[in-house]
Amino acid sequence: MNEAPRNKCQVNRLRPRLLDLYCCAGGSAMGYYRAGFDVVGVDICHQKNYPFEFHQGDALEFMAAHGCEFDAIHASPPCQAYSVTHKIKNNEHPELIPPTRAALKKTGLPWIIENVPGSPLINPVELCGAMFGLHTYRHRLFETNFPVMAPAHQEHTRPQAKMGRRPKEGEFIHVVGNFSGVEYARKAMDIDWMNRNEMAQAIPPAYTEFLGWQLRAALMLCQATQCKVYLQLTQ
Repeated sequence: MNEAPRNKCQVNRLRPRLLDLYCCAGGSAMGYYRAGFDVVGVDICHQKNYPFEFHQGDALEFMAAHGCEFDAIHASPPCQAYSVTHKIKNNEHPELIPPTRAALKKTGLPWIIENVPGSPLINPVELCGAMFGLHTYRHRLFETNFPVMAPAHQEHTRPQAKMGRRPKEGEFIHVVGNFSGVEYARKAMDIDWMNRNEMAQAIPPAYTEFLGWQLRAALMLCQATQCKVYLQLTQ
């Protein structure tokens, strides 16, 4: 992490670098990797199973110090403040989306914020496992500062195992809490490196792989625009 700061949107390598904030065990990271990014993760808790370069520490402090070393940023602030469990138990959790958004805006880079339905994201797109042929619905919202498209949201017609019951073959699974059927969940989410607790907090890599290709297109457009402006200035 000792590169000199670069100009914003300057993408001079085959694989652009993406900073993965609040990274947990790397569900988002794997999707971006499959879309052609080199990924570096940051989380306040040690993530022994994170599949790429990992730094333990405060996400926003790390971004303030090293954000200029990356081409794009993904952030998944803890969702407990916006979850159904929070509403039922009325537990207190920090609301990190507003300060994260404010910090991302200061970087001048393309960024994505991910969180659960009900969270205060602005004009987000919603992705669902059924859009990608997965055996879990697992709705998640994504706010971006560049245009993205989402597949049509398919009707939920597949049978879904009741919470806590081991799913039967062909059923969709709720990968939340102390769910039953770890191996089934790994196949349903296309994740083979996480334990039960890690999967309960993860999103399927298919979501960020889909968004990652659109992010790469946005980066290429940004680079092309910069080149065009430079040529106009030097003519």
